[in-house]
Amino acid sequence: MSAEKIIYGFHSITSLIRIDPFSIKEIFIDEYRTDGRVSDLMKLIETHKIKYHLSNKQRLDGFVPSQKHQGVVAKTFEVKDKYITIEDIVEADQLEPLLLLILDGIEDPHNLGACFRVADAMGVNAIVCPKDNAVGLNSTVRKVASGGAESIPFVVVTNLARTIRYLKDNDVFIYGTDDQSNKSLNQINFNGSIALIMGSEGKGMRRLTKELCDDIFSIPMLGQVESLNVSVASGICLYEINRQK
Repeated sequence: MSAEKIIYGFHSITSLIRIDPFSIKEIFIDEYRTDGRVSDLMKLIETHKIKYHLSNKQRLDGFVPSQKHQGVVAKTFEVKDKYITIEDIVEADQLEPLLLLILDGIEDPHNLGACFRVADAMGVNAIVCPKDNAVGLNSTVRKVASGGAESIPFVVVTNLARTIRYLKDNDVFIYGTDDQSNKSLNQINFNGSIALIMGSEGKGMRRLTKELCDDIFSIPMLGQVESLNVSVASGICLYEINRQK
């Protein structure tokens, strides 16, 4: 069973064309835009023979009200019955150890989108999120992700604790982050397959999630700011994991 989905913004649409052009049903472009970004997009559209329309601003605003669509909106095919599981990720043939980013209850779509960008840059195999009390993969997330949402698998699980136990049973070491931990990021020796857990905005990891971690560390802070945005914190931790590899 398939349904339409709306995405918008140049990064999201051009990235999806490059990754999976057949998933795009049609594209709507501001009829008054004639700049270089539109020219580059049109070349991709023509190369992949994608249906497009020149539209007025009112029509584009109707697709994504109150959002900065940049003058380009796409309708895509979404296959509802097809989804990726944590088993798909763990059981796939891997040339390198796994690197997973688990987000425990991220509710802000801008934060999730930024995490996708970081995950793509840092070679993460998948982002894992709980189904409840967390933002899903909506059009705002895709726009902020700037293509990361198309390149990084997104695993939604109904029971995060059970998923963490499954990962531990499959030799994935679970690290959690907590600004109250006395152990610092630079004291950790990262090796093997790793799942990094980042807590929700303002609340951190839930109690059970924290209890299931194999180790917990904090990010050393040298200034007056007490905490970091979840995507920034994720980037710092993932960079250190990759540096050690």
